[in-house]
Amino acid sequence: MAKLWRGVITEYFDRLDIDADTPIITLGEGGTALVHAPALAKLVGAGEVWLKVEGMNPTGSFKDRGMTMAVSKAVAHGAKAVICASTGNTSASAAAYAAKAGIKSVVLIPEGKITLGKLAQAIAHKAEILQVQGNFDDCLVLARDLSEHYAVHLVNSVNPDRLEGQKTASFEVFDALGFAPDYHVMPVGNAGNYSAYFKGYLELQQAGQIKNLPKQLGFQAEGAAPFIAGHPIAKPETIATAIRIGNPASWDLALNAQKVSGGEFDFVTDQEILSMHRWLSNEIGVFVEPSSATGAAGLLKFAKLGKVDSKAKIVITVTGHGLKDVGWALKDESGNDVEPTSCSKDAAQVAELLGLERIK
Repeated sequence: MAKLWRGVITEYFDRLDIDADTPIITLGEGGTALVHAPALAKLVGAGEVWLKVEGMNPTGSFKDRGMTMAVSKAVAHGAKAVICASTGNTSASAAAYAAKAGIKSVVLIPEGKITLGKLAQAIAHKAEILQVQGNFDDCLVLARDLSEHYAVHLVNSVNPDRLEGQKTASFEVFDALGFAPDYHVMPVGNAGNYSAYFKGYLELQQAGQIKNLPKQLGFQAEGAAPFIAGHPIAKPETIATAIRIGNPASWDLALNAQKVSGGEFDFVTDQEILSMHRWLSNEIGVFVEPSSATGAAGLLKFAKLGKVDSKAKIVITVTGHGLKDVGWALKDESGNDVEPTSCSKDAAQVAELLGLERIK
């Protein structure tokens, strides 16, 4: 019998911190594909690799998992407005769920640090957008200040409801595979997702459904790698805008997740990110925004260092759809604009251009 996916709150209601009186604000988030990627497994020398494709969520990123919880709880508390600091994906998600709930959304974005695809989403969902004279971390400080002293509900990942919703991705991985992977790999910016996956896997372990926690590998961009530096980065810089964050809000939670899971943090260069961004599209058929390729780029780095077990089963979360930030896809490896090849209307000439063999 056909079954309609009902969104993560309804699907995992008994495993979430929510009660029956809470109105559920959903856009059908979750239930995203776990794509088997044997070509990537071969590239990194692993046993098996899957991509958890979070760009399939309603607003095109993993943020929707947490936002359904955050906005549902906000409405339950009587909130008439929500606020977030964002480099893009959070703003799109917050604005969409606020629109569904019929409440106001306020988005604080860093000056000149947001892609047009993401900004367009927030505008489309009628968010009130303010461009703050500072970076993401400055935006988050301001958002927290406003939420503490004024009638607006904060929906960034410092809100525990966000992580509660995002942990459902771990449940979906287990439901799809029937086991937990040896490694779970992902990009790290604010570190909320890294912390949320750990929360989900830990709950599966405590319930006796899995024996061992996956080792969590979190990769940052070289110019925005506070976990590697061991301290906040005042002026983070990277082409990977979604993880251009110098002072992760979930710092302590992520460090605990890394320690308990036996995982690691590391960084990759912008060039490694862009190379993997292109490779995933070309070889796997999964189009992600550059930031989302950071985890796979990091796994390749580890493979070159001999740090990938040849029998390992690995899941990599790719966090956002490629349509979020199309600019890099429209350039070749040398950074030149990609242009279509001009051709005539004659089939024989086009076939010759394409190297096609005539069959009749």
